[in-house]
Amino acid sequence: MIKITLNVVMAKRNINTGELAKLVGITPANISILKTGKAKAVRFSTLEKICQVLDCQPGDIMVYEPDPFKSVEE
Repeated sequence: MIKITLNVVMAKRNINTGELAKLVGITPANISILKTGKAKAVRFSTLEKICQVLDCQPGDIMVYEPDPFKSVEE
């Protein structure tokens, strides 16, 4: 499972959803979808812009947490 920690990085950088959306060039609704972890995918170009604006690495805004109940074969 990939856990999204975008909201944590945004809070540390003191940037709100609307401002980040404007600087990245996507809608505030799409930033909200990313923040809540409801996104099924993210373009590398969008991820790159988010990291550029927030001065962070992709690993700062998303973390892999294994599901102890799911096998690798699934």
